[in-house]
Amino acid sequence: MGYSFRPLAAAIAMLYAGAATAQGSSGETRVLDDIVVGADRIVTTAAAARLDANRQQQLLVTTNDAASLLRDLPGVSLYGAGAVSSLPAINGLADDRLRIKVDGMDLIASCPNHMNPALSYIEPSNLDSLRAYAGIAPVSVGGDSIGGSIIAETRAPQFAAPGQGTLATGEIGAFYRSNNAARGGNLAATLASEQFSVWYNGAHSQANNYTAGDNFKDVTATGRAGHTLARDEVGSSAYETANHTLGLAMKHDRHLVEVRFGLQDMPEQLYPNQRMDLLDNQQQRLNLRWLGQFDWGRLEARAYREEVEHFMDFGRDKRYWYGAATGGSAALNPAPCAPLGPTCAAGMPMYTESTTSGASLKADLALGADDLLRLGSELQRYRLDDWWPASGGGMWPGSFVNINDGERDRSSLFAEWESSRGARWTTLLGVRYERVTMDAGAVHGYNPAGGGNQGRDAALFNAGDRSRRDNNWDLTALARYSVNPGHDIEFGFARKVRSPSLYEAYPWSTWQMAALMNNFVGDGNGYIGNPDLKPEKAHTLSATFDWHAADRRWEFQAMPFYMHVTDYIDAIQWNGATNTPRSVPLRDQFTVLRYANQSARLYGLNLAGHLPLARTGLGDLGLRGVVSYTRGQNRDTGDGLYNIMPLNARLTLTQRLGAWDNALEILGVGAKHRLSAARNEMRTAGYSLVNLRASYTWQRLRLDFGVENLFDRYYELPLGGAYLGQGTTMSASLNNVPNGVVPLWGTPVPGMGRALYAGINLKF
Repeated sequence: MGYSFRPLAAAIAMLYAGAATAQGSSGETRVLDDIVVGADRIVTTAAAARLDANRQQQLLVTTNDAASLLRDLPGVSLYGAGAVSSLPAINGLADDRLRIKVDGMDLIASCPNHMNPALSYIEPSNLDSLRAYAGIAPVSVGGDSIGGSIIAETRAPQFAAPGQGTLATGEIGAFYRSNNAARGGNLAATLASEQFSVWYNGAHSQANNYTAGDNFKDVTATGRAGHTLARDEVGSSAYETANHTLGLAMKHDRHLVEVRFGLQDMPEQLYPNQRMDLLDNQQQRLNLRWLGQFDWGRLEARAYREEVEHFMDFGRDKRYWYGAATGGSAALNPAPCAPLGPTCAAGMPMYTESTTSGASLKADLALGADDLLRLGSELQRYRLDDWWPASGGGMWPGSFVNINDGERDRSSLFAEWESSRGARWTTLLGVRYERVTMDAGAVHGYNPAGGGNQGRDAALFNAGDRSRRDNNWDLTALARYSVNPGHDIEFGFARKVRSPSLYEAYPWSTWQMAALMNNFVGDGNGYIGNPDLKPEKAHTLSATFDWHAADRRWEFQAMPFYMHVTDYIDAIQWNGATNTPRSVPLRDQFTVLRYANQSARLYGLNLAGHLPLARTGLGDLGLRGVVSYTRGQNRDTGDGLYNIMPLNARLTLTQRLGAWDNALEILGVGAKHRLSAARNEMRTAGYSLVNLRASYTWQRLRLDFGVENLFDRYYELPLGGAYLGQGTTMSASLNNVPNGVVPLWGTPVPGMGRALYAGINLKF
């Protein structure tokens, strides 16, 4: 798949126009201080939660999932998915309800199961900063989202210091984790002068299936003699991935131009909570940026393009066959599963291709010492095709077209005014306009001439109006008041709007098999799109009460929030035979649902703080903690919202002694009992885990090691969805197979058992 640069022509022209604007009236470039790459001019209100740099370094060895690095931030939780593709949630809202930007690019998951979300394209070792805006996000970092924003930035370009000549630097690292034999390495190198810089970052990692805690065998022990999984092994949790970035940058006076080329090659990522597995994902991206700083402020222009080729089918743990055993009962065929052997499932290949092009122009204008005006415009063009070739077993003679020529385009304008009023008051006011247009082409099933649901549903979809145009307005108002040097209060209101995604609007078939393939929440159910969905409109109130020492040596924050969402996109159970809502809902089993607008509310409280304890012969001791509580409810039905993290807390005792930096963590999670009845969401019990971490730094060498889940506790992931990691997965009635061969309906995905890890990183 090659690049087509034509869609970028207008955006690149914008970059040159921005550079021309940066010249003075005489045509000479203004001479100012050196550019500070990646730093905001003023951030006093609505500041994002940032992961501590040392804490980030500690966690790099424990995961290859960039999203999981957010776990320590208040209000942030993670939907379980593939090993490197978890979906972050902020105050109960996840995935497309969040604005996630990677190096300024808005990336979209191009998969009916959202197996390639934006953060899955970042190797954690290449991250420079990760910020999360919970509660209320400024309009300058928001747009087409209602739950908050996450800003991920990889390493900024480096340049030689004045008089240094040539800068040559880099680092190399490797890691190993015992539970699933996860292993990998990373390499970074930079060669730069005072004006030019070229750099490379690359990483590769892979892992086997992980094992759960010490009593997962009690859930699925019987009937597995013919299976290749070990007793405590969690099926379909292996992965392999490689990410590469090549960057070029030029700096002159107060101007910076940089271009980054990125590539992902992911041969495999198996999914324990999906009926399919990712068996190939190829991403290519080009990101061009110009930044200039002047006495009046800062101007930034960006253009980018991403191309994705994605393939799904049954992985090795889902490809064995249930045959007729002695006596005619269904049983696991003990013969090995060859890729094309008679004891294997026939397979169901699924392909997705997408292109995303975007451009932005942003300006920060200093209106004096106490006022800053941010102005900006953004464009995005997204194209998607999703089809499933014939594979037998009723899935023939042609391809099933899930989404044909899907289009989703966004254009936006925003203005944001930040102002200080005396020493105590700071305010932020913002407005954003978004125009979202969507469309899709005609579709058909495997047999266009056939009857049944496929023919009926395709005819109805093709005869309907599939185009839509939404005009969305966001408003943000925030204020911070400094009561005294040790106490600040921030409070605000926001109106945020999000239009539905292509996968919420256009999957058209009520056929159970097809619906089961369209699921990006991992609950085992099938989903049908709805082209008539209205945009979600969220009204949020939030506050932050911040007590701290003058030097921030200790601090404590309490952050309550309340959100009311009209036209919330939830789901209702659907009868495919009659193409109407189910009059009597199905209970305690997987089902088929259709997206529908309803209303919802979410509220909760997040607490965060840190405190130095003592300075002793054992070093500096400290305490850090986060507590989060969220409640979500469907106002129309009284039902709980899906995948709301129960009350949870993380308490960390830290120790620093010379080159040593150690930590003892205790994680506690309450039982999940407020559930989405429409989705037959599964309960999970409360649990607690203990983790030990240690690191030693010597000059340019850093060694990290530790153990997670020290006591090998068995637990189930509250946001991990339904366990579908082994056996045949095409039926909605997984309880029709023998006990133990595949866990019965009602088994959530188990968490990982004890894991020892170690990593080494050398800078040169």
